[in-house]
Order: sequence, then C-alpha cells, then structure tokens
Amino acid sequence: MANLTITVDDESLKKARMRALAEGTSVNALLKTYLESYAELRNEQAIAVREIIQISKASRSRRGNVKWQRDELHERR
Repeated sequence: MANLTITVDDESLKKARMRALAEGTSVNALLKTYLESYAELRNEQAIAVREIIQISKASRSRRGNVKWQRDELHERR
C-alpha cells in the first residue's frame, strides 16, 4: 500500500479530525474511501464512454448516408 502526503491548513485538519472522531472513523480512513470511490467512478465513466462509442458505431444512422424523415424521428409507440 502506498503512502500519501498532503498539505492542509491546521484549522481544517483539526475540524476534520473532530468530525471523523464523532463519526467513529479517522481522516485517513475518510480520504482512503474517497480516493477509492473517485478512482472507481473514473473507471465506470470510461467504461460507459466506450460502450456509448461502440453502440454508436453499430448504429444504423452511421451506415452510409441515411436520411431520416421527421416522422421516423418522432415515431410514437
């Protein structure tokens, strides 16, 4: 596991420690959870973008010069 050093003003760190203590955790645990969540969110976004691009490439609208008619675009079911 890697070690991380950050710089934060004393008052903010004091308040964060007090709040973490009241919540039964630590600033270290909070930052660890946040960074893991942040990294996973980026991964999920990258996967979603790849899926959208893949669907777009497979779409009929990208094949040739398809001209959509207004009724086709606003088809109701």
